[in-house]
Amino acid sequence: MPTWTGAWSEAEAESYLAEATVPIRLACRTPAGGLWMLSLWYRYEDGTLHCATGADADIVRYLDATPDVAFEISDNRPPYKGVRGAGTATIEPDEDKALLERLLIRYLDGTDNELATWLLDAGREEVRIRIEPSKLYTWDFTERMADVTTEE
Repeated sequence: MPTWTGAWSEAEAESYLAEATVPIRLACRTPAGGLWMLSLWYRYEDGTLHCATGADADIVRYLDATPDVAFEISDNRPPYKGVRGAGTATIEPDEDKALLERLLIRYLDGTDNELATWLLDAGREEVRIRIEPSKLYTWDFTERMADVTTEE
């Protein structure tokens, strides 16, 4: 079980993770010891974060070498709020591309677009990245940014 700290209760944080449709910013180490960060679509279920990417993506090789990660899922517009944390990633095939298809529906409202057609192509190998959080921290600047508004 991960450790939760910060502005929200565990239930509030889990609700945010389930509903937010911003990418996860995922950080890891390269095999040479450098730092790497990228953004991926994610799903939160059963206390874990699930991402999909091409099997030949650099991140797959990096996580195979060192599975420790840090991440942030946060709003891109004021008032800022979100969840950040650390954990361990594992990689497995997404042979039927079921996770990828669910992510396309979550982020693009469906698979009837050129990006989905390209990503779901039978010749493209896909993997799942499963992140098991060990520490989670939440923040919410809604109160301190009450006078800040953004146009949608």
